[in-house]
Amino acid sequence: MAFSAQAAQAGAGSSVSTALPPSRDLGLLLSRRDVRFLLYEWLNVERLGDRARYSGQSRADFDDVLALAERIAEEQFAPHNRSADANEPRLGEDGRVILVPEVKPALQAFAEAGLIGTSMDSAVGGMQLPHVVSAAAMAWFHAANVGSASYVMLTIGAANLLLANGSADQVATWVAPMVEGRFFGTMSLSETQAGSSLGDIATRAEPQDDGSYRLFGTKMWISGGEHELSENIVHLVLARIAGAPPGTRGISLFIVPRFLLDERGEVGPRNDVVLAGLNHKMGYRGTVNTVLGFGEGAHLPGGQPGAVGYLVGEPHKGLSYMFHMMNEARISVGLGATALGYTAYRKALKYARERSQGRPVVARNVAAPQVPIIEHSDVKRMLLAQKSYVEGALALELYCAHLVDEQLCADSQQQRDSIGLLLELLTPIAKSWPSQWCLAANWLAIQVHGGYGYAREYDVEQHYRDNRLNAIHEGTMGIQALDLLGRKVAMNDGAALGLLAERIAACVQHAALAGGEAAELGSRLQLACTRLIEVTAQLWAPLDAQLALANATVYLEAFGHVVVAWIWLEQFLTAADHEEPFYQGKRQAARFFFSYELPRTGPQFDLLASLDRTSLDMRDSWF
Repeated sequence: MAFSAQAAQAGAGSSVSTALPPSRDLGLLLSRRDVRFLLYEWLNVERLGDRARYSGQSRADFDDVLALAERIAEEQFAPHNRSADANEPRLGEDGRVILVPEVKPALQAFAEAGLIGTSMDSAVGGMQLPHVVSAAAMAWFHAANVGSASYVMLTIGAANLLLANGSADQVATWVAPMVEGRFFGTMSLSETQAGSSLGDIATRAEPQDDGSYRLFGTKMWISGGEHELSENIVHLVLARIAGAPPGTRGISLFIVPRFLLDERGEVGPRNDVVLAGLNHKMGYRGTVNTVLGFGEGAHLPGGQPGAVGYLVGEPHKGLSYMFHMMNEARISVGLGATALGYTAYRKALKYARERSQGRPVVARNVAAPQVPIIEHSDVKRMLLAQKSYVEGALALELYCAHLVDEQLCADSQQQRDSIGLLLELLTPIAKSWPSQWCLAANWLAIQVHGGYGYAREYDVEQHYRDNRLNAIHEGTMGIQALDLLGRKVAMNDGAALGLLAERIAACVQHAALAGGEAAELGSRLQLACTRLIEVTAQLWAPLDAQLALANATVYLEAFGHVVVAWIWLEQFLTAADHEEPFYQGKRQAARFFFSYELPRTGPQFDLLASLDRTSLDMRDSWF
């Protein structure tokens, strides 16, 4: 298969090997044991090898890719995570962006291993591996160095968008070099006056006689917008063609490269895309974040003003195309949030086992030796909370990736449509829940470290700052809430919510058949699911959208907790017949979530059902 050749080439060209060094402790990023449990014991991804798309692929293939990803993440990405944070991107005297030197070889190693095209079709140079395996592999890089990982995450998303919506020529011209790692990609959406309200963007596109366009405008918050890491940068830019309808219905999508290409497809002159400034964020500091000007005249290709762009698909459908990348990015953000919470949990766990402080509360002899802090019940509580958040989130992200594989391998269009509806419903949860609760895990990791947790010498401080951005990336929590309650639960007359309820009911039935504690947990989950459906109907019963959406964020939080409780019951059932410590830990984390977290939804559902107007009726002058 494609992986074998690419991995061999990577091993020969960059000293990257799939063999893991036995002397190194690789457990601080993610838990290999947990990843194997989720992929092979819970999701049974080996069965995908029986489907036509993944024919002949085996667990050995998947394990090779995962081992390679872990190795590159540990050796190429993790070592410069702190230095990239401490030495933010800056402008040199020549106006070029300067990054720490380790970023470029790390990204080259990623590309040479073929990891950009892990889940892409073999026809475009990809490995055509399952999306769930690709997601598991990518989690290692988010955990190791989310700032450097962002460059390839954006490139993968841009390539997938063009594969889904671009012409054959565009795929050949722009996607092939991205899969090879020679070109990187961005998504250029937001503008200063518009923010997340994309219907208010003002960048304009003027058609040319040769079929291209000239773009004029400014884009803000563009991650990876300018650097020297690749031969070219492919900006996917939202703009308006003259005479377009107002609002989101008049937005088109364009390919605007940093450098134009000559007749042979080689990199040529600079396009009229100007770096207007750098933004400096509290986290993700290793990812250069830019203000870009299009058509400002600093570079005039052909002597004409404007940045040269090429229309993707049909005019005025750009936002629908961009949603392909945005939805993929939302799940990727959730995966990144999960990984940052996960690695902080692993480091807090290691610290708690090694740090001795205090004595058991029952100890009467003050001269008794101090004990590792993991023996204190409150530290156990904090670690168990982290475990329930991060392992629940990782399972959720891999479940969503597995839905993509289910959809691609479905036997009928009806099956594909149903799976697609469920995935759409879960997407705002997959983005928002880890962004909130794995950040809570980061907070607890700092708390476990005590005063050291606030010191930059310990990684958990940076992980918290990095993860705080994920509540904003690809739409705030409020935007995800409006999407969930305002659009997703109402799709096809509530069909998506019905599909989720069916899957939860199947899990509950499985738990009932298992009996005992599993059945009791299943009953509690079913009650929460029933309440969720009832409250959803109550919110929309008055047919007042403003009232229904007033507390959408509360709905998002409660919905997410019901979903993750279901994911934990699935894991509980998978681990039920084993007594090894790993499985006991899984069951204990599930118990914690059902005892400490699922009960949060009761008061939230009560508030939602009351149709409370406190926030809605607040007036500006009262603040």
